[in-house]
Amino acid sequence: MRENQPQTEQKPVAAFVLSLLAGLWMLAPGAMMYSWGPHMMNDGMWGGRMGGGWMWSHGMMRNFAPAFWWPWFGIVAGVIVLIGAAVLYSKPEQSQVWGIVILIVSVLNLFFGMGGFLASILGIIGGTLALSWRPSS
Repeated sequence: MRENQPQTEQKPVAAFVLSLLAGLWMLAPGAMMYSWGPHMMNDGMWGGRMGGGWMWSHGMMRNFAPAFWWPWFGIVAGVIVLIGAAVLYSKPEQSQVWGIVILIVSVLNLFFGMGGFLASILGIIGGTLALSWRPSS
């Protein structure tokens, strides 16, 4: 190896990409429901033809949590995972800390959020990859 050849910094790219996708996916449904809401889906946009708003209200989870919980939790979880993914990529030496943050928020989103099953699984995998990432020497 040449002495004056620059050393390229290694980054946890797979963890970053999966966490970024998870954060965007978590953010989208919460933002849509918060901005549109059940009233828009039931009365406005399609003239009340959405079948009582099962998809945009709580559906089968109706008595599980207060009505305001779902939209804002998805937005907060998505923002935290997006920040975690960005810091994970920009400061790979902190991959352990941000991997834990992404993992915890993704698990919470799996149980309480509007982000969906696939977004949470992507975040769990991304957080796990961030925890297990080590720069090769």
